[in-house]
Amino acid sequence: MCGIVGYIGDRNAVPLLLEGLHRLEYRGYDSSGVTVLEQGHLETRKAVGKIAELELHLANGSAPHGNLGIAHTRWATHGAPNRINAHPHLDCTGEIAIVHNGIIENAAVLRQKLQQLGHVFRSETDTEVVAHLIEEAYDGGGLEGAVRAALTQVEGAYGLAIMSSRDPDTLVAARKGSPLLLGIGENGEYFIASDVAAVLAQTRQVIYLDDGEIAVLRRDGYNITELAGGAISKEVKQIEWDLEAIERGGFEHFMMKEIFEQPETLRNTMRGRLLEEEGTVRLGGITLSAAELKGIKRVIVTACGTSWHAGLLGGYMMEELVRVPVEVEYASEFRYRNPVVDENTLCIAISQSGETADTLAAMREAKRRGAIVMGIVNAVGSTIARESDFGMYLHAGPEIGVASTKAFTSQVVALAQFTLLMGRLRTLSVLQGREIVAALRRLPEQVERVLELDDAIREIARIYKSATNFLYLGRGYNYPTALEGALKLKEISYIHAEGLPAAEMKHGPIALIDENMPVVIVAPQDGVYSKVLSNVQEVKARGGRIIAVVTEGDTELDGMVDHVIPIPRAIDLLTPVLATVPLQLLAYHIAVMRGCNVDMPRNLAKSVTVE
Repeated sequence: MCGIVGYIGDRNAVPLLLEGLHRLEYRGYDSSGVTVLEQGHLETRKAVGKIAELELHLANGSAPHGNLGIAHTRWATHGAPNRINAHPHLDCTGEIAIVHNGIIENAAVLRQKLQQLGHVFRSETDTEVVAHLIEEAYDGGGLEGAVRAALTQVEGAYGLAIMSSRDPDTLVAARKGSPLLLGIGENGEYFIASDVAAVLAQTRQVIYLDDGEIAVLRRDGYNITELAGGAISKEVKQIEWDLEAIERGGFEHFMMKEIFEQPETLRNTMRGRLLEEEGTVRLGGITLSAAELKGIKRVIVTACGTSWHAGLLGGYMMEELVRVPVEVEYASEFRYRNPVVDENTLCIAISQSGETADTLAAMREAKRRGAIVMGIVNAVGSTIARESDFGMYLHAGPEIGVASTKAFTSQVVALAQFTLLMGRLRTLSVLQGREIVAALRRLPEQVERVLELDDAIREIARIYKSATNFLYLGRGYNYPTALEGALKLKEISYIHAEGLPAAEMKHGPIALIDENMPVVIVAPQDGVYSKVLSNVQEVKARGGRIIAVVTEGDTELDGMVDHVIPIPRAIDLLTPVLATVPLQLLAYHIAVMRGCNVDMPRNLAKSVTVE
């Protein structure tokens, strides 16, 4: 993986391909490349590092000119991040070029078979195998038939864009487990992309491919079929957001922009959904009846990374307010266990992109076992959105920074709304429901107040920017908050950080605490506040330096902690939203001061579409 762009039309392909690659830079990558059909021959250019390196290479008089091409940014899975392993990859003849996201699981077996047939491999990648398979299958049926024959031998996940000098008016796309879409331009122009951001400057008309589908694009039109050949009619989607939504808007980094967008994104997540008088919510995407929702006996939440932290919070909410047992599972573990799932189980799959490979596979496994499946995603038209039985969109807008910020807080608020809906059907009174609705309405304004602390948090970051380890502690709802705060610091500053339940600190990790160990304690005045005070004293007694996130007006920690970050008072289940924002800012400022690339941290990708 990571980013795919393809073009067929009447314009010069290279500028359009490079523009598309730039729109995908946020996804994380280590090399890039383009292939263009020029005067009947495939011309390929690759570079290691940022797209600027590729552009420099192309600017030195070597840019090909043609109106059919494919391009790719690579995040290494098979083979080192070098020029040879960069995409596009060619067959032996140099007449077939492909770009690929995903992993070919039987690549080693296929490579050995192809080598025995005389094929010569140039790279270490699994991707190159597909190019040689297509070469081997090429006959009078043209590129489409060769691709179809090759893919019947492939096991694993792929999003592919393929071109050939033998078939100069054709661009082929294929998908299985890795997102891919078609962009429909004007005057016979068509695009392929792994993310709508890559084509948004050219068109708002897109078609999302589903698994097992192949698209063939020509200047006179396109057709979409199943791998076996059956024709498919697909709906053309209109993209509603525009390029301004993915520009930095005066901020130094996308991550900072997205942190400051949170008051508005939270409003968008709640817009039109809160019913104050009834003390509940209206969720148009929830298609189950009240009786069916009340029939749910058990909930499994499955997610990865930051979304898993949101899922933990959702689990706490539902057990407390809905009184239904909840298990929160790492998607990568759930899919390989033998979980107990039946028709009375609700599986909630959470993913910002809606394409996370492990989460998608876990959701499919739950569905196969009879569970009702709900998706909570940000990306409209994503695979999880399409394959779940029902769900909720976050409406947080495109999130470009690799480290999730606004999507996380919107996920928490989405889960709070679903919890409220379920709770009102079961145990919550209308008065309790109104209290939660009122707290949700206050939340965006409260986040705005937290963001006013940015300068003070920057000064705290200056003090601790050279630390090599951090501990984050929280209890109850704020244990997942501590996990998320630690993850943000790890992701973008490369400082080791560990999130813990505060009470567990004394069962081992307390041995780490000394004057060189900063400890972030999330300590709002909630139901477990008195217990957290004891944990603060334990850290202070051992010389730890404490940064405390506290409720505004709290003076009990004066003299016990080194730094205080006050947040507005909120009901317990919404406090994590307010407590997370200063931890995002702390991680951001430390990372910037350390010279890190906060939008594209090393080794990370925005949407993890491989196992």
